Amino acid sequence: MTNILIGGAWPYANGPLHIGHIAALLPGDLLARYFRAKGERVFYVSGSDCHGTPITLRAKQENRSPEEISEHYHREFCEVFEALGFSYDRYTKTSDKHHKAFVTDFHRTLYQSGYIEERSVKQAYCPKCEKLLTDRLIVGRCPVCKEVTRGDQCDACGEIPEADAIIDARCAECGSSLRFGEGKQLFLKISALKSELSAFLEAHPYWRKNAITFTKRYIDEGLRDRAITRDLDWGIDVPKEGYENKKIYIWAENVLGYLSAAAALCEERGIAFEDAYGRDARHYYVHGKDNIPFHTIILPSLLLAYNAACGGHLRLPDDIISSEYLTLEGGKISTSRNHAIWAKELIGAYNPDAIRYFFLANGPEKRDANFSLREFKEQNNSELVGAWGNLCNRTLAFAVKYLENRLPEAEINGAITARLEAAYPSVGKKIERGCFKDALDEIFELVRFGNRYYDGEQPWRTRTSDVAACERTIGNCVFLIANLAVLLKPFLPFSSEKLLRWLDTGDEWRIQEIKAKEIPEDFGILFERI
Repeated sequence: MTNILIGGAWPYANGPLHIGHIAALLPGDLLARYFRAKGERVFYVSGSDCHGTPITLRAKQENRSPEEISEHYHREFCEVFEALGFSYDRYTKTSDKHHKAFVTDFHRTLYQSGYIEERSVKQAYCPKCEKLLTDRLIVGRCPVCKEVTRGDQCDACGEIPEADAIIDARCAECGSSLRFGEGKQLFLKISALKSELSAFLEAHPYWRKNAITFTKRYIDEGLRDRAITRDLDWGIDVPKEGYENKKIYIWAENVLGYLSAAAALCEERGIAFEDAYGRDARHYYVHGKDNIPFHTIILPSLLLAYNAACGGHLRLPDDIISSEYLTLEGGKISTSRNHAIWAKELIGAYNPDAIRYFFLANGPEKRDANFSLREFKEQNNSELVGAWGNLCNRTLAFAVKYLENRLPEAEINGAITARLEAAYPSVGKKIERGCFKDALDEIFELVRFGNRYYDGEQPWRTRTSDVAACERTIGNCVFLIANLAVLLKPFLPFSSEKLLRWLDTGDEWRIQEIKAKEIPEDFGILFERI
């Protein structure tokens, strides 16, 4: 048994989830369900990112507290993820007391390493608002690509600029030009970890192209040390004397949520934290491409510095499942312009497996992908209803009508067995490599094979001319359907669970046998046309 940690990116709890979030995060649930079916011990963790300036801005706009805003969206996130079948082992939040305690202890140890240094820094001050500004409250042009940017990250090129390097820096709230004063902050000396981070990148040539390209660019252009503390009112206190009025900078605590959630999960299960974060584990991190540097530079740097401080062996990321962008009807998703489809609205209108199928079959794995309602409806009707649903319904409905409501035992066709024996390891390998679209395509080729087999055997004719042949056809189709349900369960859990319950079959990642039995009374149609 292998310990598999799967970390899904932590969405900001400052607004509702949209379809771009779902497309980026769904692969995490697929991986968790697949590895559980294989018999591995899974730690599937994530949570809501409840600190940071975006939440305080939203709170100010709505005349509410940051706690009220973050808790409102945290609850909404939980509802959306549950409705879509996300099977988190622990979904928490950065405002959780366990996370705060873990991060505090982690930082105390971190400060003992040689990679933390106190420095004088320039701090942005808005003379009109009369306050120090966090990076998020600074707008201007990126010093690298010259496009419009915020102070925390450039959406155009992914750069994380220094506040005083931003061209024409202004206050995001009032538009005033800024002044820069002096202050003290703690810095993580990422530049001192260049050789370790370079070796880390070289050891993972199988990452997705965007992860390799972004990470290599950050290293080649010169790694910059980053402040890990900030003058904020909302966040986790800095556990260091003289820093009582500062908070841990959000990027230096939210990525530690994977560790804090895994630690809490280990405690619940009565096992050692090393089982999840030690040498004998495999780690997947699932997120959009704008989060790549946080998972390939920031998180590894924090872990390397921590390990150096205490002689620890916390595991660095293994697999980076970094999606490209999802567009909407050909245009960029923009929450500010309300050009978005909100996840809560989508789950209220459509079958959750239909939603999962579209985003996994058309996900932005290697390039930007587009969502259109027309394509969503067409794929539901042609693939889920016309192919997979058709094979299941025509087979089981035939057994109900002509075989006295029973699933017949039959000698299984050797060609079907051979196809399934090849499919389990082949599909599994593709899933483990993050090639989810290819894996789903392979399964649906088996679905199409099943429909061709049904048509070729013509059970509607042999039911009167050769009953044994008719039962053999239906038995083979049921056998194929049961195993297709197992293969599809990580992708389409709701319909697969129904099928496996109707057929009274296990869901382990191996060939499942079928026993003769009556079809249950609640048998019905899996998918409906849109």
